[in-house]
Amino acid sequence: MAKYDVVVVGSGNAGMSAALYCILAGKKTLLIEKHNLPGGAASSFVRGRFEIEPSLHELCDYGPADNPGDIRQMLDTYGVKLDWVECKDCFRAVSKYHDGTVMDVTMPAGVEAFIDSMEKYVPGSRPKMTELFTLLDEIIEGISYTSKSKGNADPKVLQTKYANMLRTGAYSTNKVLRTLGIPQKCQDILQTYWSYIGIDLERLAFIHYAAMVHKYISRGAYIPKHTSHQLSTAMIERFRELGGEIWFNCRADEFLFDGKKLCGVKTNMGTIDCDYVLANINPDLIYGKMMPKELIPEREKKLSAARNRNMSSRMYTVYLCCDKSAEELGIKDYAIFLPETTDSVKAYNDMINCVNNDEHFIFLCYNVEITDFSPEGTCVCSFTTAVGPGDWNDLKQEDYFKFKNEMAKKMLKNLKAKTGIDLEGHIEEFEVATPWTFSRYLGVPEGAVYGYEVADWDGMMARMMSLDKDYPIHGLRPIGAAGPRGDGYNSAMLCGQLIASLAVRDLDSWKEGGLS
Repeated sequence: MAKYDVVVVGSGNAGMSAALYCILAGKKTLLIEKHNLPGGAASSFVRGRFEIEPSLHELCDYGPADNPGDIRQMLDTYGVKLDWVECKDCFRAVSKYHDGTVMDVTMPAGVEAFIDSMEKYVPGSRPKMTELFTLLDEIIEGISYTSKSKGNADPKVLQTKYANMLRTGAYSTNKVLRTLGIPQKCQDILQTYWSYIGIDLERLAFIHYAAMVHKYISRGAYIPKHTSHQLSTAMIERFRELGGEIWFNCRADEFLFDGKKLCGVKTNMGTIDCDYVLANINPDLIYGKMMPKELIPEREKKLSAARNRNMSSRMYTVYLCCDKSAEELGIKDYAIFLPETTDSVKAYNDMINCVNNDEHFIFLCYNVEITDFSPEGTCVCSFTTAVGPGDWNDLKQEDYFKFKNEMAKKMLKNLKAKTGIDLEGHIEEFEVATPWTFSRYLGVPEGAVYGYEVADWDGMMARMMSLDKDYPIHGLRPIGAAGPRGDGYNSAMLCGQLIASLAVRDLDSWKEGGLS
């Protein structure tokens, strides 16, 4: 086999992004994928006459042409083209405020529109919300500067230009919102997005929350017109156009080293020689199964032994294909968040401990934004919630189907009770994905698709500020949801781009120093 500069293992969002960066940088790049299709979670599947989106709710960092986000800019740089649809609103949320009164709000995209709506629901909140978004603007600029510095940000620049980012960086989201004096009902509404990160706001660093919320609200949310499979195929086609190679049905089994230097990958299709590997694989699997124990960094050994890094949320999703249109079923909103409580700590603990999971979920109807998403007179919907290992780890094989389907039925009843939307009697196709489904198809431990919790000392900023310290292995860097940017489509793609840039830097420096 030919020798490659870079082998990217896994064609998920991070893998495809990393492969495109490397090939554009002039590196001979091979992308290998154990499945027969690209994309990982960014894919689609068919049941009956329906094509179904398996995972993507919305991208928060694409943005319009006149206010492009990092994802739009990245895809433009890669030369990746596809059809996008802008979501009209940020979300609808149906729950209860802290004082027990009913909360049913619809929040639009756009900072001014969002603040106007908040003023309508919480009169007198405008000054504090304006203050909050001024802070979010500074934090977004500071994160961009830190990211571009690749772990080498100038402390003086941070202290002079982004002082408020540093002041809030060590605190949780809830603490900052309380300190700013944000009205409690505004806090309740702002809590809605916590489930997209999978960690409660009493532990989530404010800087991470700020990055997500600012992007969703200031740039709006976008989805591919033809499911996330369109995104994956567009990225792979572009990679091939640029001269990259991709091997499907190719499983990486072991990373090979010459002394302390990576030299190849052992696969089910033979050994591949290379100078660098970017592995879209959870680090627990890399260090536990795929490399010599003596080369595992001491830091990673300590983290594993002490269990200081917890796996983030496990996903449970119900896919519903209905024989009536969204309009006929009374579905008017694309995304409806239906948490039993606006207290993210209680909601998180309930889900992790498998308590009332069927009462904390997000309901989506893709046809609201894409009218021809499914055959005429039909619609495709989904329920998604996060769960802990609890009941799923102890579940007997013979009880699996009954358990997962009973939970879906409870969600249907709760949807009707909270919104009046009644799907029963109109479901033509029905499928349920549990943590074990995601574990099987994505190769993630216990179905934890979000990687590690981005909480406390292990938040996004801490990871970004210590990039090279996290990856001291010569020629091997993990990428993906467990990486420095955390979870989500956009985070994974940006992580692939970021870590690939470090790999290219390493390869060029080795070449200049006379090392292969």
